[in-house]
Amino acid sequence: MAAVPPPPPPQRLRLIQILTILILLFAFAATVFFLFDAERRAQLENLINSPLGLIVIFFLSLISNATLILPVPGIALTALAATAGNPLAIGIAAGLGQALGETTGYLAGYSGQQLIENSPRYARMASWMQRYGALTIFVLAVIPNPVFDVAGIVAGALRMRFWLYLSVTIVGKTLKNVALAYAAATGFDWLMG
Repeated sequence: MAAVPPPPPPQRLRLIQILTILILLFAFAATVFFLFDAERRAQLENLINSPLGLIVIFFLSLISNATLILPVPGIALTALAATAGNPLAIGIAAGLGQALGETTGYLAGYSGQQLIENSPRYARMASWMQRYGALTIFVLAVIPNPVFDVAGIVAGALRMRFWLYLSVTIVGKTLKNVALAYAAATGFDWLMG
């Protein structure tokens, strides 16, 4: 059994923190840029309400959840899009994209189990996964949290059936995104009076 690799150097962790903050600021600025200008908002609505818009949301959600190290705010995209389009369609497109993006964690765990076995997070997650299986994946998929990547890695390392992992992830991520989309649309409507 291989030892747990040492933590990244402090400079790399600082870089990751700075990039995360910049991405969140960019997401907030994009929201303000699009939502509070009538012309830009109309352009956004036209794009999102077209079939191409849902495809774009799907692929951006997929990409946002395919990153294992640097969190990309895919839920911010869902919230922004839902203020301009159909919350149900947006939630489903984003949920499907995010679920497929999460397969990177599963595949990383499936191919590199020995790299994470000695980690305390791995041990805790493996215990939950062995006891509750798909329920663990569902709960972590439906609640916005940064731990889902670890759950995907553990599911792959424990050789959970891929189709079970994927189907439970699709259900959880889709429910989360539909709820978020409706909340964002309702909140925006209330905010705009």
